[in-house]
Amino acid sequence: MFSTLKQATNSFGTKNRMQWPDDLGRRFLISVDTEEEFDWDGPFQRSGHTNVSVGKLERFQSFVEKYGIKPVYFVDYSIVEDDDASAFLKSVVQSDRASIGVHMHPWINPPFEEEVNNYNSFVGNLPKDLEEKKILKLREVIEEKIGKRPTIYRAGRYGVGPNSIDILSKLGFSIDSSVRSRFDYSGESGPDFAHIGPEPFWLDQKHDLLELPLTTVFSGLLRKQGDLLSPLFNRSEMLRAVLSKSKMLERIPLTPEGVSAREAKEAIDVALDDQLKLLVFSFHSPSLSPGHTPYVQTSEDLNRFYDWWREIIEHLLDRDVSPIGIDELRKSAALSRK
Repeated sequence: MFSTLKQATNSFGTKNRMQWPDDLGRRFLISVDTEEEFDWDGPFQRSGHTNVSVGKLERFQSFVEKYGIKPVYFVDYSIVEDDDASAFLKSVVQSDRASIGVHMHPWINPPFEEEVNNYNSFVGNLPKDLEEKKILKLREVIEEKIGKRPTIYRAGRYGVGPNSIDILSKLGFSIDSSVRSRFDYSGESGPDFAHIGPEPFWLDQKHDLLELPLTTVFSGLLRKQGDLLSPLFNRSEMLRAVLSKSKMLERIPLTPEGVSAREAKEAIDVALDDQLKLLVFSFHSPSLSPGHTPYVQTSEDLNRFYDWWREIIEHLLDRDVSPIGIDELRKSAALSRK
């Protein structure tokens, strides 16, 4: 077993990509980091957060169901402790309208043995035993409140570390989706994903743990050199601004948060041209309620948020990209390894 995610992806990423079944066609998955509201610019705190956006999950669920979409909700400790949230999640999971996953914010997730600071906000930076205990505790609470044991995982702040693969494999997880492809958080004491593309790949030699990176593509005249330029692109904000403004190289993640519909449609078209078969979208649940993220501050912003999804989903369907649920994807992944 490899000791770091970077070693795993460098050694396995190319030859160990998931073999996408031809009969699946082109698909997209919507994932929601379902979490409490807190000050993104302030220090991390064990208390003082709210769960205002919990009541807005039902509207989003009803919205995507009209398109036959089964979202996956990655939920953290604050959300699953909330009775209203857990009741809603239980209803959509047990009726097979959505799936549930583990979303780790270590600063609010017991056991509390570490100092609360930026370094420890990346759960993969914690001692292996503590990282495992926190994941196990959250999974147990989710199973108790929702009635189903989750086997998919996403670290808060994308914060996987050198022990995460071993821990997830030991605990029986089948899918990790912590990698934000082509982003580097090492300057904040987090992981470096600059070298990782958006294709799903196996994290272990036994093909038991699948990585579903969040989709990010390079667009522009230099996009074919994007992977080569990615380390430098991530380290220099000035270079990113120059390349983006000149349309030479843009990095576009598939999210409604900070990405226009025009940019997202361009990214979708680039991904399809590059023969990417799975597009993984994500956003944070506090964006469903105005005033809790930088992306949705007013009711007009929230209207634009839903307009973004309408435009993007229609574009996906026009391009013959259909939705897929995480359970169907997991079954297809299992079949592909045989």
